[in-house]
Amino acid sequence: MRAEQIKVVLLQLYRFAVLAFVVWLAREQNTRSRIAGDRPVSVGEVRGVFTNAARLRPDHTERAGYLVLDAEGIEIGYIARTLPQGNRIIGYCGVTDVLVLFDTSLRVRGVKVRGSEDTYSHVEDIITDRKFLKKWNGMAWDDVAAMNLKKAGIEGVSGATMTSMAMAESIVHRLKVSSNALAARPPLRFEARDCGLIGVTVLAGVMAFTRFGQRRRVRILFQLVLVGYVGLINGDLIAQSLLAGWAKSGVPWTTAPGLVLLVAAALLVPWAAKKPLYCHQICPHGAAQEWLGRAGWKNRWHLPASFAAGLRWLPGLLLAYVVLMVMLAIPADFAGLEPFDAYILLSAGGATMAVAVVGLAASVVVPQAYCRYGCPTGAL
Repeated sequence: MRAEQIKVVLLQLYRFAVLAFVVWLAREQNTRSRIAGDRPVSVGEVRGVFTNAARLRPDHTERAGYLVLDAEGIEIGYIARTLPQGNRIIGYCGVTDVLVLFDTSLRVRGVKVRGSEDTYSHVEDIITDRKFLKKWNGMAWDDVAAMNLKKAGIEGVSGATMTSMAMAESIVHRLKVSSNALAARPPLRFEARDCGLIGVTVLAGVMAFTRFGQRRRVRILFQLVLVGYVGLINGDLIAQSLLAGWAKSGVPWTTAPGLVLLVAAALLVPWAAKKPLYCHQICPHGAAQEWLGRAGWKNRWHLPASFAAGLRWLPGLLLAYVVLMVMLAIPADFAGLEPFDAYILLSAGGATMAVAVVGLAASVVVPQAYCRYGCPTGAL
């Protein structure tokens, strides 16, 4: 392999690594925010039970707790916090934040009060009670989640009945919420829309890598399929709102496998083969712009070089804005940055429709105007 080829490969690997790192950071940020809330759990809080605990790692699954790791990174336990899931379970005059500590087989090793908005003396009575906080010791996660407190004989601490029973309810509620989420996880399924997207992706590959795609009639027919089926009927278009959501919350492998494979192809094919498969062969908005460009004025506008150079910064700046908002966990409606939701006619917002209309109108006089000067997803 020549030096120039090695440089190209290294550059591509660097770009992929940057993208993967940004996605990982966004995922970690969202997971930590969802689990820790406004008060993250510290290692010192659990060393009374896990004496050799060195660090805590947020769990990305529906259990939404922390893995307890020793200095060598070996898992030695698990922690679930009752807040924020139990923030509506109020005792005498406030909610109580409780940690439930498990061994590696998810059996309870202990229960610890982190803090409470309830009456101080009531909380102290519970902490000093010899039996109450030990009632769950040895029980499996699912057994606690399925508990009926009355039938199980769980009674409140004398003098702090409301506070202690609220704590018990919050423990059961917290574990039940996660157990239900795990049980409701859908199996992998392929529906008609998934098969359709996979078929379109395969055809796009044929169009991109064979001479078959160079036939004008074939390309026009395929573009009709793109606008009609992928855009107006299916509505599964790649957009920053979609990618940002997946980066934060995870990829829906089981519920939308066709869309996942489409996104994978859109990112990996240009990375490996230097051919923008999605932008050139699949995107309905790109196809619509190409049609309008053919039917547009013969005398196209030639933008001044300095103005065109400035506009080329816009997609990258929009992409940087999306990354910044995701990393800072600032709520933002990314759908309004792009025209793609406009193809879902009944749910498109005003900003989305405006971007779509302006982009299509501009393509009449400037070929592929939106693709070249406005699309952050294309830039990615």
